[in-house]
Amino acid sequence: MAETTPGGPSPIRVLLADDHPVVREGLSAMLESAEGITVVGQAGSGEEAVVQAVALRPDITLLDLRMGGMDGVEATGQILRQVPGCKVVIVTTYEDDSDILRAVEAGAAGYLLKGSSRQELIDAVQTAARGETVLTPSLAGKLFRTRAPEPSPISGREREVLRLVGRGLTNAEIGAELFVSEATVKTHLLRAYRKLGVSDRTAAVMKAMEQGLLN
Repeated sequence: MAETTPGGPSPIRVLLADDHPVVREGLSAMLESAEGITVVGQAGSGEEAVVQAVALRPDITLLDLRMGGMDGVEATGQILRQVPGCKVVIVTTYEDDSDILRAVEAGAAGYLLKGSSRQELIDAVQTAARGETVLTPSLAGKLFRTRAPEPSPISGREREVLRLVGRGLTNAEIGAELFVSEATVKTHLLRAYRKLGVSDRTAAVMKAMEQGLLN
């Protein structure tokens, strides 16, 4: 895992898992060109991703959603159980809403399309490393458009989470403060996003403040 060294913070260590070698090489080239990120390993299946994650202890695992054998959602759960502190970002060509939710509910830090730009990929890795949720705008918009708005108001726990987001806490820090898992924090945030009609943390806090929900 990344640590602060006398010369500054260590690079973010990334494991890539995809069953297409050309995709892995493309992702690796984009990430290795960025300062502060290093690719420590590659895997061609969900099973191999779990083994590599346990052996290499990466900070971030970029994981294809659909591979032969163990899929990305199952691999996500196993990696997070066996490598505490590792963040998993699903990278795929698919935009199916149920898959987005399955990945988040399994504990994934976010979801990114393979067609994302180099900068979006780098930003996603850096965002996940900070303990924040990664959800590309196109996917966020699709998720919130196609799911029926929830009639219930922002819940008390969702308000608590948004207050802590407003204080600058990461999902992991919020979970520790509220004695819940990081995955539970993400679920509360996604529900708050839907209810507020926004797609990111900053907008959610601003909208909640405008509506007097965090007083």
